[in-house]
Amino acid sequence: MTKPLPSGWERLDADALLAARALAEAMPAPVRDLGAEAARKLFATAPSDHPLTPLDRVDELTVPARSGPLRARAYHPPGPPPAGPRPALMYLHGGGFVLGTLDGVDEVCRAIAARSGWTVLSLEYRLAPEHPYPAALEDSFDALAWLRGSTLESGIDPDMIAVGGDSAGGNLAAALCLRLRDLGRALPVSQVLVYPAVDDAFTTPSWRECAEAPLLTTADARWLWQQYVGPDPGVIDRYAAPMKAASLRGLPPALVLTAEVDPLRDDGEAYAERLKHDGVRVTSVRYSGMFHGFFTEVGTFAKTDAAIDDVVRHLRGIAATRAATASTS
Repeated sequence: MTKPLPSGWERLDADALLAARALAEAMPAPVRDLGAEAARKLFATAPSDHPLTPLDRVDELTVPARSGPLRARAYHPPGPPPAGPRPALMYLHGGGFVLGTLDGVDEVCRAIAARSGWTVLSLEYRLAPEHPYPAALEDSFDALAWLRGSTLESGIDPDMIAVGGDSAGGNLAAALCLRLRDLGRALPVSQVLVYPAVDDAFTTPSWRECAEAPLLTTADARWLWQQYVGPDPGVIDRYAAPMKAASLRGLPPALVLTAEVDPLRDDGEAYAERLKHDGVRVTSVRYSGMFHGFFTEVGTFAKTDAAIDDVVRHLRGIAATRAATASTS
């Protein structure tokens, strides 16, 4: 007798279902039972000697931050150097604030840089539970300040820097925009939020409908969140859970991508609706049949390629709008 699929899995497309079954077989236990150290070893991604998107130049960098030096990687678009400085996307990896490395998002950063013409800076911020909130946000804040200050040397336009990330990285990108707005600092030109973790309520329908989703279950998501905010977090503020912000007015234009079979789906889409309600220009796309984590799996799912193209189209649109505004001013 065939074992019934976990709840929600019937909505996965054929490729996603195949990947989900393989992932389930490879997982010796849920992430919450493995713990941070064992889960990091299990999900560690080795750098590829033959990347799917080869680039002429990828720089290993050290970014100064208040916590000390942070590892980063800069992906430069192919082709001859442009006449002027390039736009840049600072990318923050996912992993529930506990997992994730530069290598885990290497392929997606390569693809974005190659297709968009933007330089991509990928940051390896500090992880919980060793470094709970607000460590990762502080690292992101410091890295953006460094990127803006080093633009002459790196050929990056300080007025054309966007921030983005997937899952926990989407949380950090959203929180970074909120923090900069509240401080009256210069904002990124855009925020790219891929299935972002933006709320701590765990009450929207997708938390129940997709409780047993592949890669990220509701129980694992709760455990990961607890590692980030600590066992006794007190009052969670808007920089930990951006949905708690009283207003999202004045934030940069946003692209919000979600996956159909993902506990985070409804929170991300609700955040997109709040952005729109508060006057922020936003595009929201749900990818049917996909589960959490699909965006970085370049070469595995056709819809990963489509999602990267959506990000590239968004970035190019931001650059075109800026160029048109500059030409008429």
